[in-house]
Amino acid sequence: MSKTDGTNLRVVLYEGPGSEPFDGDARADALAALLDNGFEVTRPALGGEVADADDSPVLVLGRFDAETAPADRDRVAFRDVTDRSADDVVALARDARDETGARALDAWKPWFPVIDYDRCTNCMQCLTFCLFDVYGVDADKQIQVQNESNCKTDCPACSRVCPEVAILFPKYKKGPINGDVVRAEDVQREAMKVDISALLGGDLYGSLRNRQREARERFSTERDESRALLERKRCLTKLQKDLDIPNEVLMSLPSTEAIEERAARAKAKLARRQSESQSVKDRDAPAPGPTEDDWGI
Repeated sequence: MSKTDGTNLRVVLYEGPGSEPFDGDARADALAALLDNGFEVTRPALGGEVADADDSPVLVLGRFDAETAPADRDRVAFRDVTDRSADDVVALARDARDETGARALDAWKPWFPVIDYDRCTNCMQCLTFCLFDVYGVDADKQIQVQNESNCKTDCPACSRVCPEVAILFPKYKKGPINGDVVRAEDVQREAMKVDISALLGGDLYGSLRNRQREARERFSTERDESRALLERKRCLTKLQKDLDIPNEVLMSLPSTEAIEERAARAKAKLARRQSESQSVKDRDAPAPGPTEDDWGI
């Protein structure tokens, strides 16, 4: 295999022509070991070819026939792993990474959400609920996981507010959130299913504006910051209990000062947009007075 400029090493578990399929347990053990040690692993469809998608070096691992084993190419190396343990598979991947100068990645991130599109109704409640910008929409306005690395380990809160149990966390300790079969009793037990838009009255942003105005009026004459802090802690404690949120996730929430700073930036941005908006200018312009034609002159 040729040297690279520090790109990723792609490892392929191959079961196509010229090889024998892996046993189920052996395949699972090899996949888990490679992922846990930070290797990017793919499996082409049974009988499929190894695609040269980019300039990354590729290590193809399979149970090859000794007489028909493919020869190495410029960027692609083939290694027989018949009767090799998961540790042996990882050692082969490390050797290939060292040989090519490929980048060493961190261990596989085990905590991330997966959307079950057979159940998802595209209600967007996960997008509205998540504070860490994990979710987004594609060009067709379909919800998707866009920033899985932003997800907080051991936090399944978004799955708790999904009304269809369509958000899975493969490493969660119990079903149905971990991908197990969804039963009616599971939904009943797991559900703190909150329709956020209904809770806030349908108009989400209008409700938030009303809450902000009411809060300002409530504390305008005498603001008791200690009471506000205690109320915040009480609400966070309730959220932690109801949604199974780890302490470190709550600690990573933005501070009051950060929220106020973001709100100020958003307000300034809105003011700039409105100053450039002809519609706003037309709306705020004084109505013209009656003309001579209006008076019949």
